[in-house]
Amino acid sequence: MPKVFDITNPPFDRLTPHEAETLRAALDIGYFSPGEAIIGRDAPADALYVVIKGTVEERSEADLLALLGPKDTFDSRALVHVSNGHQFLARDETLCYVIPKAVALNLIKANPRFAAFFYREISRKLDELAHDEEARHYGSLMHAKVSELFLHPPVFVAASDTIEAAGHLMHEIDSNALFVRSGERIGIITGMNLSKAAVLRRQPIQTPVGEFANFDIVSVGPDDFVSSALLLMTKYNKRRLAVHDGERFVGILEDIDLLGFLAGSAQVVAGRIDRGSSLQDLASAAREIEAQTRVLRRQGVKVEVIAEIVSDLNRRLLSRLFEMVAPAEMRTSGCLIVMGSEGRGEQTMRTDQDNGLILDGPADDATLELFRNEFSGALESFGFPPCPGDIMVRNPAWSKPLSDYLADFRRWIVLPDQAAHMNVAIIYDAQAIAGNAQLLDSAKTALIDMIRGEQAFLAHFARAIDAFETPIGLFNNLITSEGTGDALDLKKGGIFPVVHGVRSLALEQGLRETSTDKRISRLCDLGVLRTDFGRDLKQAFRFLLMLRLDGQLAASAGASGTLVRPAHLSSMERQLLRDALQVVKQFRDIVRHHFKLGMF
Repeated sequence: MPKVFDITNPPFDRLTPHEAETLRAALDIGYFSPGEAIIGRDAPADALYVVIKGTVEERSEADLLALLGPKDTFDSRALVHVSNGHQFLARDETLCYVIPKAVALNLIKANPRFAAFFYREISRKLDELAHDEEARHYGSLMHAKVSELFLHPPVFVAASDTIEAAGHLMHEIDSNALFVRSGERIGIITGMNLSKAAVLRRQPIQTPVGEFANFDIVSVGPDDFVSSALLLMTKYNKRRLAVHDGERFVGILEDIDLLGFLAGSAQVVAGRIDRGSSLQDLASAAREIEAQTRVLRRQGVKVEVIAEIVSDLNRRLLSRLFEMVAPAEMRTSGCLIVMGSEGRGEQTMRTDQDNGLILDGPADDATLELFRNEFSGALESFGFPPCPGDIMVRNPAWSKPLSDYLADFRRWIVLPDQAAHMNVAIIYDAQAIAGNAQLLDSAKTALIDMIRGEQAFLAHFARAIDAFETPIGLFNNLITSEGTGDALDLKKGGIFPVVHGVRSLALEQGLRETSTDKRISRLCDLGVLRTDFGRDLKQAFRFLLMLRLDGQLAASAGASGTLVRPAHLSSMERQLLRDALQVVKQFRDIVRHHFKLGMF
């Protein structure tokens, strides 16, 4: 029976073929009855166990920490670090593979990649995971579908249309290629074809384009793989392919867009935003931003880098929109800000609008109201839904003079309530993206000065970390935002406590950084957090963001991407999730102790 041991189950997939055979030869199988202790509390482990069948409880002195099922491995800590302080009990009749301690330790010593799974520090585990993913994800790019790439619109001209007419049409639709219809034949004409005809061949601009079109086109389907498109371009020496869904042409795929997809084309999207001259141009760019998230994740780019790239593109988009619709005076006398995850630079997928406007003085009511509606309405048309809490430019409470904001700050601090705490958090995370950035700087300086020394306010502000329980290890019968099920909410149970706990500590110190990652670094520099713990906290936070992003990418329309079902994760991911949530739990204890929350 040991011969059927799944060597592809992490971390055993890191073993060499020879090491795998050594492992299989040493395997035994153990049977444990319900309630039987497999590893006692504070006892060293004499073997490494992998669950075949049944359920194993991991318990601390008082609490159930985790439920381990088939393919889960335990207990590496007791094996490598002598003891773990936890007890492992069979919940029901349980079968486990038993790997002798000596064999496991020899494999750990001989194979650094395998050993990484057994590190105590989550930061080292996640560094190894990221390294493995980088190699794995690039191959999946070639299995993306053509429909996920940027396609130029399927606009047609007649073969009898002139060079001049085709050139004007290309300019209007911001495309370098058009379909040409000549009777039953379909071809493609490009801007380069037109240029060569008019400049090199000295053809009059009234010459029909049918004379220069290429009717030897090669087609690909929207559901074909990117690898197929690349193969066709190479085989037939084509710089562009027609995309046909079996009934009609749906676009034109150019080589620069395909190669940009493989290499990452965020800079191309940024250029399109900067050159955008209409709301339609920006709407097209907004769609491309969302596609970039999928591309970058496929490439194995780290989640914090994805967030930085996507946030930068979104900020460019909003800044360009501000330039288009804001009156000239408002562009110099106002400051457009983004807030929430967008302000912190932690946005990976498009969510609702979180933005505002700070003015240096009163504005004409009619002009301001027109801008509010045009700006928020345009974003909604781009696919950014209105903020449920109405924290957006369209709301007069978030688009007004600086003096009005300062009056709000004083009221929020003197008469704090839940809404006041939320508003302080929102403005503290804000980032200026267009207009006079000094206005936001002045607002934040005033806010920090008002809060300095207000320990009672800060303590009540920090209490929000306890708004949700950290679901450490409780992988059955969870109460989630979608009812009872085998899922946990990453945002409520893990991401929010880190974001808000770090925010609370940073606000107390008067830090001006907005990203959670940079705030953690500064808190370590100041000695508020230990450097080693800060490193683990960063990595745990990034891992939770990565799981959330994968959930968002996999979620169907309208579904929540913040819910994760541990049964759908690999055993290594489940172990890392447990480790990450343990770090979150430790951090919450640090924040509670720091602000003396037990007194409230």
